[in-house]
Amino acid sequence: MKLVFAGTPEVAVPALDALIASGRHEVAAVVTRPDAPAGRGRRLVASPVAERALEAGIEVLKPAKPRDEDFLARLREIGPDCCPVVAYGALLPKVALDVPAHGWVNLHFSLLPAWRGAAPVQHAVMAGDEITGASTFLIEQGLDSGPVYGTVTEEVRPTDTSGDLLTRLAFAGSGLLLATMDGIEDGSLKAVPQPADGVTLAPKITVEDAQVDWAAPALRVDRVVRSCTPAPGAWTVFRGERLKIIQAAQVPDRTDLAPGELSAAKNNVYVGTGSHAVELLWVQPQGKKPMRGADWARGVRIAPDERLGGGDVG
Repeated sequence: MKLVFAGTPEVAVPALDALIASGRHEVAAVVTRPDAPAGRGRRLVASPVAERALEAGIEVLKPAKPRDEDFLARLREIGPDCCPVVAYGALLPKVALDVPAHGWVNLHFSLLPAWRGAAPVQHAVMAGDEITGASTFLIEQGLDSGPVYGTVTEEVRPTDTSGDLLTRLAFAGSGLLLATMDGIEDGSLKAVPQPADGVTLAPKITVEDAQVDWAAPALRVDRVVRSCTPAPGAWTVFRGERLKIIQAAQVPDRTDLAPGELSAAKNNVYVGTGSHAVELLWVQPQGKKPMRGADWARGVRIAPDERLGGGDVG
């Protein structure tokens, strides 16, 4: 089939690579979000998908909105049979959905109908799911509600961050998306409507959602830290400044610390929760680079009555 691939971040690149390497389908163009400011200089930078497409000599389309007439005209001119999508980042209007004969097929990183929305992997980790996966489905006007072509499953490991899990799903999902394109092309694959039961929503995780509640059980604290890594980053307050918690570990045999209470030893620093303590393995103070928790504790010289959490961020 002739394809127009839509995607933006790094997580979409493995799927684009799989389609380019297939030899069976032609990736005629790529649709991605416009260049965005990045880095300290805030200069405009092309998306990872745009960069990969340019390396491969593929036309790149960057509409401000996918309903822009110039974009729609070019899409009709290309005449794709199907448009595979991975984390494109913009809502597609019906006028665009109607262009390819086989529609727009999204690779979504959950087992639909679970975790429909922008942050399925983060919500799966935060909820403590043991199994998740990826699904390909035909995009409709509803939120991730279209009929499903296929799925792959993936175990959520006890120490997985959202970044770890998303990386594995990106590669497993790339094979699923290619197989879906093959099945649509040869007529062997039909989309099946999603069940009405089991629908859960996965809205974007905000910075406010990522604040650690030390009164919660250690299991909850661990899930918040892992689900918000690498973005938006779990955090707490210490001496009026934000302290990012990059990696923590539960310590079931430490039950002597009150929520937020700190205990520093030579090579470890612990903090109390609503159940047992957690060890702060890696943290990032405001305006500084990531560092080991014990190194941070030595540097700030924690007073006996100091705690994490509470108070305003300066």
